[in-house]
Amino acid sequence: MQLEVRKIHIEASGVVGDGGPVPVASGVPAPPENKQPVRAAKPVAAGQNSLDRALRAATGHLTQGISPHAMSTAWFDWYSHLLRSPERQFELAALALRTATAQSLSASDAAADKRFADPEWQQWPYAPMLQGYLGWEQWWHAATADIRGMSHKDAERVRFMTNQILDVVSPANNPLLSPVIRKKVADQHGLNALQGLANLTEDIARHAQGKLPNGTDAFKVGKNLAITPGQVVYRNDLFELIQYTPQTPSVAAEPVVIVPAWIMKYYILDLRPENSLVRFLVERGHTVFMISWTNPTKADHDRSFDDYRAHGVMAALDAVGKIVPGAKSHLVGYCLGGTVAAITAATMSRDGDDRLASLTLLAAQTDFSEAGELMLFVDESQVAFLEDLMWEQGVLDAKQMAGAFKMLRSNDLIWSKAIREYVLGERDTVNDMAAWNSDPTRMPARMHSEYLRSLFLENRLTSGRFAVDGRVIALKDIKVPVFLVATETDHIAPWRSVYKLSLFTDNELTFVLTNGGHNAGIVSEPGHARRRFRCGTRHPGDRYADPDSWLAKSALQQGSWWPSWEGWLSTNSSGSRPVPAMGAPAMGLPPLEPAPGTYVLQR
Repeated sequence: MQLEVRKIHIEASGVVGDGGPVPVASGVPAPPENKQPVRAAKPVAAGQNSLDRALRAATGHLTQGISPHAMSTAWFDWYSHLLRSPERQFELAALALRTATAQSLSASDAAADKRFADPEWQQWPYAPMLQGYLGWEQWWHAATADIRGMSHKDAERVRFMTNQILDVVSPANNPLLSPVIRKKVADQHGLNALQGLANLTEDIARHAQGKLPNGTDAFKVGKNLAITPGQVVYRNDLFELIQYTPQTPSVAAEPVVIVPAWIMKYYILDLRPENSLVRFLVERGHTVFMISWTNPTKADHDRSFDDYRAHGVMAALDAVGKIVPGAKSHLVGYCLGGTVAAITAATMSRDGDDRLASLTLLAAQTDFSEAGELMLFVDESQVAFLEDLMWEQGVLDAKQMAGAFKMLRSNDLIWSKAIREYVLGERDTVNDMAAWNSDPTRMPARMHSEYLRSLFLENRLTSGRFAVDGRVIALKDIKVPVFLVATETDHIAPWRSVYKLSLFTDNELTFVLTNGGHNAGIVSEPGHARRRFRCGTRHPGDRYADPDSWLAKSALQQGSWWPSWEGWLSTNSSGSRPVPAMGAPAMGLPPLEPAPGTYVLQR
């Protein structure tokens, strides 16, 4: 039995490459002394096929990390099955005939499409052209529907790629066919085109100089973003720990420790004072600690997924335990930070470590069998392709990640934006969240490979095959109360996928479904217009309710979910205590510098 467990550990933790699995270092927390290095990075072996990998890496630069093989295989799967489906061919031929001889959509349906909301789209000569395009769009949606025997994932990929093409050729994005563009040109006598050219020239120049996009200069970290007062009280090579200055005479007995995703910078949770989740908590009497991850470089290529647990979350909990001695912690994880927080909580429960008072997961997945549109980019071919690209770079570059996320909403984030800024000559208004979104981070090669393989590809965490320190962990070992938040229109962590945590746990679990997307639904401060949410609690011993049944019986509440969560934190706290000191100088943890610290400024 011991040999079998060891084998599972290597498979679950290793990076599979040309040289075989590479075991992850034991998850022993780093000493909490300031400026403690995590560990020396080990070189990644080039393998015996370095020429092949270099060629694939070069291709990856051209395709922004998308595997040509994965895409071409999907097209072949679709086309070969369509050739062997004469009934489907007849159906598509009949649909083509109907759309060619009749209007495909009513005028009201066409006007409901925000791309064609301008009333002039319903007038001649634009109306017939619009109907032809919408009919063509309908035909392709029918043509790329699942065919018996075809891989469902390939069908989704073909549908996704077809939608990309349809967005490109949409008349709304064609300067020669759009009445909106024609009207703008006439009203401004063509000056909009000159302004659009100036916008394009400026953006190309800023990109070449490595500057942030236009409009983001108005937002500065430490000036008008991430300005909640606090101190960096611990630092190692992986993260800085920020302790925020108390705002009340006494505080809740248990501190809140927040683990953001390292695919993003932490200050999405501390934007402006008006929408800062951190400020909201400290103003209501909570001691808040925030992890601020370093932005990896090529030198960090061998940092493992488990490093972020052992030398990140666990090291932070060790430091918090010295600053607030004797107190348990409310552990909070956002996105990928939530996934590692859940893994940490399960590992602590397995090992008899009872330092957690509760666990909160924000838009975080633990089961990846239905991980949404991002799964379109994840299979063996795609992961191997990314590994070769990262083998050369040492990291997955932020621009490559941003490109994949933009493709999920290409019409809104690429084509429509290009028309507005480079043809109509209009500049989009940049707000605090847009400025944060243009300040991304990189991902270490080894960590990202392990993450994609063990979670996305093989879904080991909920299948009983995810090992930490040589032993498998189980989410059902988590006994502390859990507060789980999902958002209705999340493209990264779909809410039904987030909800599946209730299948793998039997503790008290409060589930909140709020409107908005992956970021906007979480940054949902009180007073934010048109915010709503649903909330329900599953108690130990309750029967499982599938997500649609839960949705049907959950009452809709207006406003932000933040006050409900803060009340839940207070309910799961053990009273109040005097305000703790900033840091613990006597324990080797003196305040190092004011928040937001140094790591968040790395680019």
